[in-house]
Amino acid sequence: MDIHSVNSDIAKNKGKKRVGRGTGSGRGKTSCRGSNGQGSRAGFSMSPVFEGGQMPLARRIPKRGFNNKRFADVFESVTLFDINIKFEGSAEINPETLKAKGLIEGRGYVKIIGNEEQKNAYQVKVHAISKGAKSALEQAGGTIELLPKKKPVVKNKMKSIEKKAE
Repeated sequence: MDIHSVNSDIAKNKGKKRVGRGTGSGRGKTSCRGSNGQGSRAGFSMSPVFEGGQMPLARRIPKRGFNNKRFADVFESVTLFDINIKFEGSAEINPETLKAKGLIEGRGYVKIIGNEEQKNAYQVKVHAISKGAKSALEQAGGTIELLPKKKPVVKNKMKSIEKKAE
């Protein structure tokens, strides 16, 4: 091998492999399709989830049950570091002001997290706050008010028993 022929086998834009060009090509006769069957025919296509007649995975797995995910509470987290950057002085911080500054999208409840030292005494009105953020805001002289969340649905199971007793 010479230095000028080191990269001779590497083509930048490799051409398509020409199969089915006779027995001497090494890829003749069946053209890499095996011997008979549906895969050897022209125009053959198969679904990527087909498992050769075996019961497909999508049908083997049970689909019953209930998922509570769509009813779950969505919390958007805001760090004290971001609040220090966006707000000055003793500003009032609530979901509306946070959305106006682009810190939240306004999809659900708001939670303040972090434990950075505070220089400004903010008036915070959010749905939840971490322990570290609460202590940091209180040390700086800020006030914290927790906004109400939606009330959980409580089924009164005793009603049906009371009605039967009457």
